[in-house]
Amino acid sequence: MKICIVKLSAMGDIIHAMVALEFIKKRYNDVCIDWVVEDGFKTILYNNPHIDNIISINLKSLKKDKSKIFTQYKLIKSISKNNYDVIVDAQGLIKSAIVSKLIGANQLIGFDKNSIRESVASIFYSKQISIGYEKNAIDRNMMVLCSSLDIPYTKEDILNKKPFLYYKSNIFKTLDYEVVFVVGASRENKIYPKESFVKLANLLEKKVLVVWGNDDEFQNATYIAKYATNTQIAPKGDLDDLKSIIANAKLVVGGDTGPTHIAWGANTPSITIFGNTPEYRNSYITPINKVVKSNSKVDPLKLNHNDFSIKEIQPKEIIKVIQTIKGLEL
Repeated sequence: MKICIVKLSAMGDIIHAMVALEFIKKRYNDVCIDWVVEDGFKTILYNNPHIDNIISINLKSLKKDKSKIFTQYKLIKSISKNNYDVIVDAQGLIKSAIVSKLIGANQLIGFDKNSIRESVASIFYSKQISIGYEKNAIDRNMMVLCSSLDIPYTKEDILNKKPFLYYKSNIFKTLDYEVVFVVGASRENKIYPKESFVKLANLLEKKVLVVWGNDDEFQNATYIAKYATNTQIAPKGDLDDLKSIIANAKLVVGGDTGPTHIAWGANTPSITIFGNTPEYRNSYITPINKVVKSNSKVDPLKLNHNDFSIKEIQPKEIIKVIQTIKGLEL
């Protein structure tokens, strides 16, 4: 059987879907799994033994140059030559549904109209899966990728998953750290304040490494390293380096963003800090992966982009939750 998974972006969403690979391969050990992804996120899938082919496209390039639609169309149509038995659109957007339809398969699986934000996408699917959009993102991905293929699993199976983010980088061996801080996010109101990170680092009294991905994040990392003891800035690297750093940390602390979710995928102890996004939807709480949430009420169907309540979370609150992590030795 040949399966094509369409999950284009973003990093955290891709990670939440990757957990299903272990269960698909366990049920169908001779299955071929290809994954279609936006070019900018393909590295997160690298080196995974459960993926046979990573196929990158660049729909984001159309925002700057509409003429590239022909190039992308030809690329997507060429994928159809792989003759898939099943395509699963785990994204649930109109663009991902169109990509899935253009690739073509005997069976095209996706969410029903009541389970996604862009309900029109559901008309493209020959088999539709029903699970509320407000439900946990990992449960949703497992439903559309595993239940749809009659693959049995339990919540306990997910909690006992194997690490599924693989890397070749050895950069972690050159660094002396125990705790990783993730200081960036896609939106400003998902970023924990740098001043609070300083206080947290000083309360921890451990060797902290601050990871960053752009100029703004580097400035925040520089501030934290300047005012917090035992804190250093990670060298500039790529996603493979980031995976290796996080996989070998004793603890990762950051906002609701892709690099923090890497910790969950790598079975690394973590604290994810939530403000204007729903912790019950965007994370899977385990004995080693915990969350700290602000007091604001969140509607996952309509996020409040003026909610900066993440700033109200005190470092002492995070310390208390860190102390509940099973088996953590800092």
